[in-house]
Amino acid sequence: MDMKSEPEVTWTFLTNHAHVLLAIASEPEIRLRDIAEEVGITERAAHRIVADLEEAGYLKVKKVGRRNEYTVRRDLPLRHPAERHHRIGELLKVLAHDAKK
Repeated sequence: MDMKSEPEVTWTFLTNHAHVLLAIASEPEIRLRDIAEEVGITERAAHRIVADLEEAGYLKVKKVGRRNEYTVRRDLPLRHPAERHHRIGELLKVLAHDAKK
């Protein structure tokens, strides 16, 4: 039986920023280490993306003890001009990691 290997994935439809936002939306108290593992990036890259999202106003970060608790601003528009008529909440609703979102 001839086993063919899967072709290497070189691109995806969503950016790492979108993947991080989806991970946080599904688990608001998620650790950076877990975000990085879920998205397939380094912890440093996850930290940088969370900082980008917070600076742009898409995330609010609250320190709770030794951990962070994140709130996603679902009312804000997507950033690209072609999608600005859609809100973050719409993206999360379609691509949510769990059924309760």
